[in-house]
This record gives sequence, C-alpha cells and structure tokens, in this order.
Amino acid sequence: MAFINIVRKVTYFTIAATLLFSCTRISTSELGLDFLSQDAISTRDTILDVETETVVMEDSLRIYPTDQHMLGDITNDPIFGTTSASIFLQLKPGFYPFFIKGTKDSIIVDSVVLILSYKGFYGDSSKPVKIYVNKIDPSTPLTVGKLYASNYPNAYGIRKGIALGNPKLFDFASAKDSINDRFENATRQIRLRLNQSLGTELLKTYDSNGVYRNDTTFRDAFPGFALSTNAADNHNALIRLALLDSNTKLALYYSTSATGSVTRDTLVTHFRFNYSTAQNANFILRNRAASEIASHLNGFAKDSLVYVQTSPGTMVKIKVPGLKTFENKIIHRAELIAEQVPDAARLTTTDSYMTAPNFLFLGVYDSATKQLRSVPNDYQGVVNPQLLAQFGGQKITKSLNGFSNVATYNFNVSRYVQGLIARKDSLFDFRLYAPVNDSIKFVQPYPFNKIQATDFLTTSLGNQPAIGRVRLGGGSHSKFKMRLRIFYTNL
Repeated sequence: MAFINIVRKVTYFTIAATLLFSCTRISTSELGLDFLSQDAISTRDTILDVETETVVMEDSLRIYPTDQHMLGDITNDPIFGTTSASIFLQLKPGFYPFFIKGTKDSIIVDSVVLILSYKGFYGDSSKPVKIYVNKIDPSTPLTVGKLYASNYPNAYGIRKGIALGNPKLFDFASAKDSINDRFENATRQIRLRLNQSLGTELLKTYDSNGVYRNDTTFRDAFPGFALSTNAADNHNALIRLALLDSNTKLALYYSTSATGSVTRDTLVTHFRFNYSTAQNANFILRNRAASEIASHLNGFAKDSLVYVQTSPGTMVKIKVPGLKTFENKIIHRAELIAEQVPDAARLTTTDSYMTAPNFLFLGVYDSATKQLRSVPNDYQGVVNPQLLAQFGGQKITKSLNGFSNVATYNFNVSRYVQGLIARKDSLFDFRLYAPVNDSIKFVQPYPFNKIQATDFLTTSLGNQPAIGRVRLGGGSHSKFKMRLRIFYTNL
C-alpha cells in the first residue's frame, strides 16, 4: 500500500510539472508589475507591432514667466540639428512714481549690473558662452499682456537695439561662485556689468516727473533688455535662467548726499521682473536641415527610427493595426514600450550631454475634431500625481542590448485596449511627444466619457523649454523596437 501511495504521489507530481512547464512563461511587465507571474498557467502575453512616423509638432509653445528661460546655441548636434535661444525681458522699479533719494547733482554712479538667476544648462559645458546685452529697439517694443509663441519670432519682429555693455564670457565652472557683500549673499548668479552711461541715464536723467512717473512712461523710454548669443562663438549649450527668482534683477550702485554722512557710501537699488506688469519673450529657433532627423521627417511612414524633441520640437505618430482584429480577452496589462537608440559613435560626447527628456506624453489624435486628446480611460489627468505615474511617461534608464543608461518610456493603455475589444470603443492613432506648457482635450473615463474638459501639461511634469531630445526605435527597429505588449487571459 505504501508503494502504491508513493507511485501516486510521483504520478501527480509528474503531471503537475508537465502542465506547469508546458505553459507560456510570463515575465514581469515593463511597468514593474510582477503580479502577472502568479497566474502563469492561464495568463499569456503577446506583442503587437506598431507603425511609426516622425513629424514636426506645429505647436505654439508659450513660455511663461514661471518657466525657466533658455539662452544660448546648440551648434553641434548631428542627430537633431541646431538650436538658438534669445530672451527679451523687462526689469522695472518696484513702485511709481519712482525716485532716487537726494538731488541729481549729488548722485554719483558707481556701476550697473544685470544679474541673472542661473539654474543650470543643457549641452556641452566645456566651452564658455558669450552673452550679449542690448536694449530692445524702441520701435519694436514688447506688447503689454501678450504671450509670445517661442517658435515664431519673425511674426513679431522684436529686434535688439544698441549694445548696453561689452559681451560677457560666462564660464560654467564659475556658476557656483558666491557673492558675499553687505548687499547680498548669493550663489548661482550670472553678473553682466553694463555701460556707465546706462547708469547715468537711469539714476540721473530719469526722474519721477518724467520717465519714472508711471509704468507706461518708463516702458516708452526703456523697453527692456535683449539677451542673445552668437553661434559663431563656437559654444554648444543652452543656459537655463529663472526670471522670477530673487537672483534676477538690475542692480544700480550709486552714492548720494541723501545718506546724511560726511563720507559718501555706496547704495544699491534694484529693478526686478514684475509678474503682473513686466513682459517677457523667449524665442527658440530650431534648424534641422543638415541633421539626421531631416531625412526622417513628415512622410517616412513605418520608420525604424523616430525622433522626439522637447517643444518646440517633434512628435511621433503611432499606429497599432493589430488592435483592429484583436479578439475579446481579459486584459491584465497593455503597455506601449519606447526605447532610446543610443548613438554608438558618440556615447561619450554628444550622446552623454544631449540627454533625453525627463517626461514623454502619450495622447491620441481624434480625427473627428482634429485635436489631440487623452488616451481613453487610462489617462486620468494631472490632478493626482499618483494616477499620472501609473499612466507612465517618466524616463527610466536601464541597460539594454549592450548599452547602459538607455532611456525608456512605458505607458499603461490597459483600459483603452479592453474598451476597444470588449465594447468596440473607437480606435485612435497615438501621438508621442515631450510637452512643456501644453493643453490637451481631456475626456473622462468610461462610463463618463461624454464629459470633456481641458487638461494642462506644465513644466511640473519635468520638461523645461527645449531641454531634451531622444532618438527612439520605431516599429521596425531590429533591437530597440517600439511595441505594444499585452498580458491577457482568454475568456
């Protein structure tokens, strides 16, 4: 009897082992959800091919005062081409009518310094950037209350006028130098000393009865600053600046008899960027003509390589033909996977400092309304960061195909796919891009999918203007293939 029991146990074990190892092996999903492996007997996975194409994103990015502003040139990016960024801004007195204590005759100008809040850089920091400061041409002033589209500078015609000082060579190694004096204790400043004549104009010529009488009279006399660089100076980086930071200001150093002491002492007054009354424009020009991306733009369908450049930039059209005929099943997880194709020839140079965007966004194109809209049912808005993280789009780096630090992006489209195959919901083409400040048509998840609103994608997601670009594997790439992976159970 004991022998028979042993035989039975061995037989049961053999049958169980055969069933287990004959089933499809289920790995963890790309989003890191390992619960799928617990139901390996009934759960399967499959890969659906995608078709991809890169297009220029004809956006109208507007850079707000709260966003970082870019200044500089990318002159050597063989994959995406060149970028040039300039800034126009106004710095103003804190009140009107504005006045300097003491008589004009008693005022002695010490110096005038334009101070910019430095927040970092994008590109190659081994070469310094030469910064030029000009007065905005009074005949082309910034318009009050206008938000300027960053990639349409020629439409506005704003020009720089006379130079206000000698060009400043900014060395990135000095970015953390500290300023310690009785006026301030600060770091991460870019200090541009301007002409003494500007100080005379602002401190001695203008007064509260004239130019400083109100905001309008001041803007008419002094329309603001134009900051620019020159690609011919052979640098290869964008400087990140913050206008609303306390480090951004115009410092007027002077002395006056109004101090009341026999020994004249230096004083300082500051003009700052006023969110409610000051204007700003950050123009970012892209030129992709002589780069790799130029031969992959607009019309190169089913491409093996696709390109995403942070706004103002490019986006990827994605089709998934297999979804049209995918049979009804229980969807456990459906995720779109996009992986960077490293630049093997430039891993330690361009590829190391022209980094991928921190965040990509996946939407769909609604051909009926000709609008970008949210992925049905899965994208639930930016109000709850946890839900946004579950949807995906945050850059993750991993080792793939012999390369380290490969940028990857994953998007959870499980509910969208389930709705397609179970309820026969509408099928859309995807759009993949790197937003800065953008809006998208947001449709509530089923069954409230008749409720629509506008959702705003902001820099809080991780992208600042022009920062980031990535070459991704398209649907036909041999190693870094973009794909839709689906974990499912048959009904």
